[in-house]
Amino acid sequence: MRSTTAIVMAGRREGSIDPLAAAAGLADKCLIPVAGRLMIEHVLVALADTPSIARIIVSINDPALLDAVPAARALIDEGRLVAVRAKHNLVDSLFAALDGQAFPILVTTADNVLLTPAAVEQIGTAGDAAGAKSVAVAFTRRDSVLAAHPDGQRRFYRFRDDSYSNCNAYWIGSPVALAVAEVFRSGGQFAKHPVRILRALGLYNLIAFRLGLGTIDGAFARFSRRFGFPIRAVILDDGAVAIDVDNPRTLAVAETIFASRSVSQHAKPPMLSRG
Repeated sequence: MRSTTAIVMAGRREGSIDPLAAAAGLADKCLIPVAGRLMIEHVLVALADTPSIARIIVSINDPALLDAVPAARALIDEGRLVAVRAKHNLVDSLFAALDGQAFPILVTTADNVLLTPAAVEQIGTAGDAAGAKSVAVAFTRRDSVLAAHPDGQRRFYRFRDDSYSNCNAYWIGSPVALAVAEVFRSGGQFAKHPVRILRALGLYNLIAFRLGLGTIDGAFARFSRRFGFPIRAVILDDGAVAIDVDNPRTLAVAETIFASRSVSQHAKPPMLSRG
């Protein structure tokens, strides 16, 4: 798999504070403690432990905040991480983070705390297989999410073949494929501004996606024709990756999953020495 640049979106909208951050007495959500680590640390550690990730760029309102994040500080000292000041909207922040960086890129968010190196590798492998001028969007199946935690997600995209949840991870193969990022300009709040996604995807594609007409692969084949380059859905094995921390419920869910992972790790038998 090709060497990849990871972009972590950790900014916040100017003039607003996330309710979860406010409840923790913080201005920045990415600094909320989750299972003994700051939220953004979980993401940085997962990326740093992925062999294909060569460089990590963090888009954040105040880059100096990362000086107090141990995992970030270590990666900065190694020359593997650079912090870039976030802009006024999601797309401009992404473009600022990408300035001068090598493709392909993997974009994720600071609240994607259950991301794992295995999931990152699975996304990258699928992206490479789709071709350099392509985009891969990570999903996982409903049953996989509920197997990770029965209250992990409450909403799913329903298709004829299955129901899926988005995993907030996107592989972009080349600058040509960045056209798809325009769908998310101004934060991508499609529920409040449906005209944005209508203009980006077209009426039929929007209706078909919302109603789950056909299969998920069929939906992304239509998106590919609309944009003029391959856009693929990557179905991750690990349902936990779809559970990002954005409210007290998902914070509790994430901490429960981390606790179960810790128990599982300690329960493994010791490796037998060779010779």
